[in-house]
Amino acid sequence: MEMLSGYAPCDDYINAVVEVKTGLTAPDLLQHLQQLEMIAGRQRPYINAPRNLDLDLLLYGNGHIESSMLTVPHPRMWQRAFVLVPLAEIAPGLVAPDMLDAVKSQVISRL
Repeated sequence: MEMLSGYAPCDDYINAVVEVKTGLTAPDLLQHLQQLEMIAGRQRPYINAPRNLDLDLLLYGNGHIESSMLTVPHPRMWQRAFVLVPLAEIAPGLVAPDMLDAVKSQVISRL
């Protein structure tokens, strides 16, 4: 199990980071991601409830968005090894070595 500061312990999970090209706006892309979660059976009974699928919009080009529905870049992505390590693999220029060093105590493993 992994425990991040401020978070309760949780079961193991699979995480990935992907880059996509889209003509959608960031809010429209988020809406589509949430529709995919719903199709997969995700329910949102309360904030940070356990979930079977969690699709996050981490970045949107160089965009910065602050709204009640969406914050880009994702506000906690820089604190999470399970985000930074795979992000560094597909976009090494976005993740500085000191960022990876800051999360090295968080245990993750490659499948």
